[in-house]
Amino acid sequence: MEQIIRIGMDTSKHIFQLHGVDAAERPVLRKRVGRKQMVALLAKLPATVIGMEACGAAHYWARELGKLGHEVRLMAPQHVKPYVKRNKNDGRDAEGLCEAMSRPTMRFVPVKTTEQQAALMLTGVREQIVARRTQLSNMIRGYAAEFGITAAKGLDKIEPLLAEIAQEESVPVLARDLFALHGREYAQLQAELKAVEARLRAWHRANPDSRRLAEIPGIGPVGAPELVMKTPDPGAFTSARHFAAWIGLTPKDHSTAGKTQLGKITRAGDERLRSVLVAGATAVIKQAMQGRGHPSPWLVALLKRKPPKLAAVALANKNARIAWKLMVTGESYDGTRMHAASAAAA
Repeated sequence: MEQIIRIGMDTSKHIFQLHGVDAAERPVLRKRVGRKQMVALLAKLPATVIGMEACGAAHYWARELGKLGHEVRLMAPQHVKPYVKRNKNDGRDAEGLCEAMSRPTMRFVPVKTTEQQAALMLTGVREQIVARRTQLSNMIRGYAAEFGITAAKGLDKIEPLLAEIAQEESVPVLARDLFALHGREYAQLQAELKAVEARLRAWHRANPDSRRLAEIPGIGPVGAPELVMKTPDPGAFTSARHFAAWIGLTPKDHSTAGKTQLGKITRAGDERLRSVLVAGATAVIKQAMQGRGHPSPWLVALLKRKPPKLAAVALANKNARIAWKLMVTGESYDGTRMHAASAAAA
């Protein structure tokens, strides 16, 4: 077999498709193997470059193949798709991966360590618990309304609502028992969420980068860990705008024939990270509209000519760029300096 310089590997739970080429770009390896056979085969091959999609278990395999001496490059699936020929199958997927990773402009996903993956579980579990709590509280409110019992907005009104239902004799015994069941589940979710958030705060306090990012207005102790966990290598982005574009906070570009046409934000990248930044920016804007806090002159001027929702996205975009700068340089947030720059821009 000729010396393999590059291998594209299409992964699944049990079956792996390999496509390798030599220095003349001729296919010299086309093989479909099982999980154990794949590890044994790659252990025998000389160290080479292996490309995979950044999908489920990709970071695990990147670490394992790295131990065998190979260099693993992970790529976003949407960047690989243009290189896959028609009539998609595993072989063409592996060939497309092999071709995509050879492109000089291809962007690669940094391989995460086990510690980084464990930290990401914190934010994922918290998001899941919050979603379940929201679903359950809506169910409780909906069922209660069927019996003519309503409560004001807010999660703090759920427990008093359940207590009121338990004392309401007009509600059938069967319904009260089911409400009590929901109440126990709601209390359990609250306790689980409190425990997860305590561990997230501990992680935040122990990470210097996260503490520095939390000083940015609109990011705080929830957005800061998200940014640090999901950006293990901020230096991989050539500019702050590229970082904001990766999150999906920059406008779509439909320009042609020298005419610039910018549309809505792309919504590309990590949805959770984008939503956290926008939610934090919305909180800052709400404070500014109520006359509280110390909004920058740039934000005050923006709110005079744009709706609050558009201003929130613009502020989230700006905060993402500031966060990238702080992560790359190691500097701390300087509110006075930012206010001076905002005043000049305004």
